[in-house]
Amino acid sequence: MKLISIIMADGSRDFGVLPQTYGWTALRLHLFLLPGLVETGFITDGITEGWLDLDYQKHHFSVNDQNGDYWFFVDDPTCPDAILTAVLEHCAGLLGEG
Repeated sequence: MKLISIIMADGSRDFGVLPQTYGWTALRLHLFLLPGLVETGFITDGITEGWLDLDYQKHHFSVNDQNGDYWFFVDDPTCPDAILTAVLEHCAGLLGEG
C-alpha cells in the first residue's frame, strides 16, 4: 500500500486516499474490527460530507469523504508508516484500492 505525505495547514498529514465504494455505516463497522481502534467522534450532514475521528496505537486519525473518496489524516505527521499502513490496509480490505 502506497502512502502519501501531504502536510495540511493544521500540521496533520494526509496519508492516503481510498475509493468510497461503501458508505459510512459499513466503513465504521469495518474499522471496529481493527483491534485497539476507538472511535472518538463522527459527524455528517448525511448528504455531502462526513468526518470520522479515531484513536489507534496512541495516534489520532480522521477520515473525510470528498469527491467519491475517503481521505485519511493523522494528527502527528511523524506517526510511523507501519501504523499508517495498518489503518489504510485494513480499510482497503473493505473499500478496495481504487
